[in-house]
Amino acid sequence: MRTHRWTSLPEVAQQLRELIRDSMQGSQSPHCSAGARSDLVQRFDLLVVELFRLQFEANTAYRAFCEARGSAPGPITHWTQIPFLPVAAFKELDCTTLLEDQRTRVFHSSGTTRAKPSRHFHNEQSLESYEASILPWFKKHLLPDFDSWRGRLFGGPLEPPDFLILTPPPALCPNSSLAHMFEVVRREHAPTSSPFSGKIATDGSWSLNKPTIETALNQAVDFFRPLFILGTAFSFVELADHLLSGNKAVVLPAGSRALETGGYKGRSRSMPKHQLYSMITKTLGIPGNNIVSEYGMSELSSQAYDSTAAIGTEEPRQAPAVPRAARAFHFPPWTRSRIVSPEDGKEVLPGQIGILQVFDMANIFSVSALQTEDLAQRLDEGFELLGRAPLSEPRGCSLNQVETPR
Repeated sequence: MRTHRWTSLPEVAQQLRELIRDSMQGSQSPHCSAGARSDLVQRFDLLVVELFRLQFEANTAYRAFCEARGSAPGPITHWTQIPFLPVAAFKELDCTTLLEDQRTRVFHSSGTTRAKPSRHFHNEQSLESYEASILPWFKKHLLPDFDSWRGRLFGGPLEPPDFLILTPPPALCPNSSLAHMFEVVRREHAPTSSPFSGKIATDGSWSLNKPTIETALNQAVDFFRPLFILGTAFSFVELADHLLSGNKAVVLPAGSRALETGGYKGRSRSMPKHQLYSMITKTLGIPGNNIVSEYGMSELSSQAYDSTAAIGTEEPRQAPAVPRAARAFHFPPWTRSRIVSPEDGKEVLPGQIGILQVFDMANIFSVSALQTEDLAQRLDEGFELLGRAPLSEPRGCSLNQVETPR
């Protein structure tokens, strides 16, 4: 295994892309040996040390934070030893290794119009790392059977499923990491005709273009084509209310799926997740085991998912809800997470509640070690989101009940 030091962040970015490729190949192979898994862990640990050293040197704000806590690259040998920067710092400081003239893109956290947003700066190279992280983990959870679609239906080739995206397009909200993510997966996995159906009101809030949505739903039903619907929780509530009020509920073709992210952002009534999913099944005919929840933040470059969509197109229309144990959120192998006590910063025991910390290797050009403002319960595998920590400013895609800040 390579042991010498990498001298630049672009070098680490290249190593990250190789780690992502090898991690996904290993996770999909039933023959992945213990030795191969151990090698991936060793490569991750080595990259952690080098990435922390380079971010410490190039990120002025983060270096000051580390020095104030008496931490420096020399003694660090494991990701848990690295200082975790509170995400609130992205509101007040330039938490980036990029010089001002290199910052070609910035993602903002959403929230109240009065709140100062976080700013996550990017350039072409950092967006490459971001997208390299997005695509395989999305595919694994929303499209686990994508490579086998062709030839499965009617004995002939099956085109990629249409996407219906319940956000405005990136051109209307260029600072939204969520809209950018949806464009990335649409570009990779869906026909170019798959529409963004969100619009922006004069006050900056998002709402739905109902005629566009009805056209997409009706075409999916008429042509027996599975439809993948991606959106925030509040957009699904708005859509369900519209369909119910107009007696326009549909039963989408088998194989249709939904990705739900974010909370309610004060734009609709909030509700428990099981109730939201029941509404999606009632109005769209998508069973519970084909509704997947995603957790992301504008300050992160990787996402967590709480389940994998059912494989195939023959599942029953009223499939049972996925058991709670299967709904634990998991980040990809190039990311680590833990739940820590707000009192002493130590990792809590399984079943206990604390603050979520994430080490995101894909945050090459900003800060990889971040402490969120989200409460979570540690499970035997993964974690369950519980909402915002007390005294945290409402932000992300929810103001009433935050489940996935962005």
